[in-house]
Amino acid sequence: MSNTKDPKASTSALNAPSETTVINLYAAAEKIYPRSTFGFFTKWRWVMIWLTQIVFYGIPWIEWGSRQALLFDLEAKRFYIFNLVLYPQDLIYLTAILIISALSLFLFTAIAGRLWCGYTCPQTVYTEIFLWIEAKIEGDRAARMKLDGMGMSGKKLVKKGTKHFVWIAFALWTGFTFVGYFTPIRELSTSVMNMSLGPWETFWIGFYGFATYGNAGFMREQVCKYMCPYARFQSAMFDDDTLIVTYDEARGEPRGSRSRKADLTNQNLGSCIDCSMCVQVCPTGIDIRKGLQYECIGCGACADVCDTVMDKMGYARGLVKYSTQTAMTNGWSHAQMLKRILRPRVMIYATVLVLLVVTLLTSLWLRSPFKVDVIRDRGVMARLAEGGMLENVYRLQIMNATESTQHYQLNATGLDQLVIQSDVLDINHTVAVNPAESRGVPVRLQIPDGSMKSGSHTVTFEIKATESDDVVTEKSIFLVPR
Repeated sequence: MSNTKDPKASTSALNAPSETTVINLYAAAEKIYPRSTFGFFTKWRWVMIWLTQIVFYGIPWIEWGSRQALLFDLEAKRFYIFNLVLYPQDLIYLTAILIISALSLFLFTAIAGRLWCGYTCPQTVYTEIFLWIEAKIEGDRAARMKLDGMGMSGKKLVKKGTKHFVWIAFALWTGFTFVGYFTPIRELSTSVMNMSLGPWETFWIGFYGFATYGNAGFMREQVCKYMCPYARFQSAMFDDDTLIVTYDEARGEPRGSRSRKADLTNQNLGSCIDCSMCVQVCPTGIDIRKGLQYECIGCGACADVCDTVMDKMGYARGLVKYSTQTAMTNGWSHAQMLKRILRPRVMIYATVLVLLVVTLLTSLWLRSPFKVDVIRDRGVMARLAEGGMLENVYRLQIMNATESTQHYQLNATGLDQLVIQSDVLDINHTVAVNPAESRGVPVRLQIPDGSMKSGSHTVTFEIKATESDDVVTEKSIFLVPR
């Protein structure tokens, strides 16, 4: 037996391509073609779509006095919310509104799962609108699948081009409306008509329009599955008494196809005919029969289509329905299930939410229509003025939070023989401040030299709005040198 190695064989082995293993970290996502459906929950979903979009597209056009009713004017640093004007100093109110919104989401999630996701989330709303546009142009689910599977043709090009044109137009309209909350929308529309948009307005209209076009037109369920954090932490707010979309496994299994006249007892079948309609209508492409999944947005489309199938088969509705895990396990009735709404977690959320709302409304009701800041002139501690008067200099920053010109009368107390001097006050110590503006008022307080012992003395400024009789008091220090 020869031990001689064949040099050609060795060379061939070295030059042969090595076998490699490719590991896919992410499964390729198949395009989902949701089937159109109708029913109780679908009707409510479209009611919420109409309501949210009427509010979103309509409010910027509402006039309130001489301005836009809802306007976040970042350049002027003012937020106009109907009769309310908020300034950077009022950040606490905006913070409270965000906290109330978050807590409301927690409360509704604890009670009825992902109602926000299924009915009012912008991603859901715009996906439904884009799907409706797609169905009107390309046809139903089967027609869309057939169109995507065929090669490029004139018919396909026209349909795809028309769909994307309408999508882009709608997305840009959405971006235009969004920017209209920050730039007066009537001025913005004039700029668009005259093609004189500024760079920032152009950028944000394009950016928000592109985000709407991409998220609702292409990414759709991917946003809900992978980008939205709510899908990930919702389980922390769920419990066994949270209302969710559920499949009645005890009634539905074992599933299988059959004729309408089939005897379920003899064939040992449940009510589920395994038609997969619940999967076909799901906007995220899940099978609700596999139990609760984080991808489920709680829209109820599967419940609507399943009820339709049950009607056709002559079976009772409710194979897929809104229920709770406890109710399904114990076989509770609808009334028994609703009694568990007022459980400790829900009561805590509701109590804190009510307290926050009442506190916010009370604070807004008692909010002063003007603000005053008193700043001592630190460059001049104290000085002698004409007539043997000792003088301290202050600057009063008066902010008029109303939308009409206000007159404010100044007074100072705390020291004997205290005199107010100012070059901007009239004879009655009154100054005018324009609507929603802040004005600095230099003020000199004087007392006879030697009338007070050296040291710091407290003085109180009283500022009164002559039109409304509202009064603000601020304290400061009057220095008497040694």
